[in-house]
Amino acid sequence: MSEFFAALSEHTFLQTALVAGLLASIGCGLMGTYVVVKRIAFLAGGIAHSVLGGMGAALYFGFDPLIGALAAAVIAALLIGWVRLRWQAREDTLIGALWAIGMAVGILFIAKTLGYGTDLMSYLFGNILLVPAESLWFMGSLDVLLLVVVGAYRYQFLAVAFDEEHARLRDIPVTFFYLLLLVLVAVTVVLLIQVVGLILVLALLTLPAAVAGHYVHSLGAMMLLATLLGAAVSTLGLAVSYGPDLPAGPTIVLLAGSLYVVSVLSMRALARHRARLSVIAAGTRSKTG
Repeated sequence: MSEFFAALSEHTFLQTALVAGLLASIGCGLMGTYVVVKRIAFLAGGIAHSVLGGMGAALYFGFDPLIGALAAAVIAALLIGWVRLRWQAREDTLIGALWAIGMAVGILFIAKTLGYGTDLMSYLFGNILLVPAESLWFMGSLDVLLLVVVGAYRYQFLAVAFDEEHARLRDIPVTFFYLLLLVLVAVTVVLLIQVVGLILVLALLTLPAAVAGHYVHSLGAMMLLATLLGAAVSTLGLAVSYGPDLPAGPTIVLLAGSLYVVSVLSMRALARHRARLSVIAAGTRSKTG
């Protein structure tokens, strides 16, 4: 790990990778919190895996794959949101179908892109060490968009996330803000693609927020803690993977998953300890009474 921090001051690509991880953690903390609270991880997964179709099409027609990813993510978010609102009884099957179709279309486009030598694995599992410096501006712009929209409509998103019926009674356009929430999740997916890839994006989107939810109960505090945890695991994942030359994306997700497991076990142990203390306290009161 010390080798990574020594090399950080010398190699520009490591500095770019570190900044990319930090930028991705902002979207991870903001929108991952809503995904966990709203329990829409499956919908977010459908959006994430549909993105490959847009990336493949963009490559085939000569455009920037990130632009294709953003367009596909937004279209998938609106389509999946419409499916959930209209056909709730069949939403799992339809979202699964969109998930598979998006992946298949992307692979076909990439396979037919003449002279294109990029490894498909870099899209599926990410390669944060190859993030170009110009992509940081794109990622930063998406972060600013997320911060502005979430800040402007935080009360509406809060109402939609926790109690849609109450939001309707307060004349909040629930359908609009629900679809807008999914679009912001789509933007976050594009932020995370270059860090951990399409396959692992759902893990990084949800795990830091899930861990944060164990310790704080305010939505704002949960976002802040999830952002800090996302930044920590992305930085630590880069450091751990650098020396033994491991893939950075899977290492980051493995650290996030390990943190989640440790957090769950700790919370359960604490709950059992409190239960034993309450039993002991109750027995003491009954004897003294």
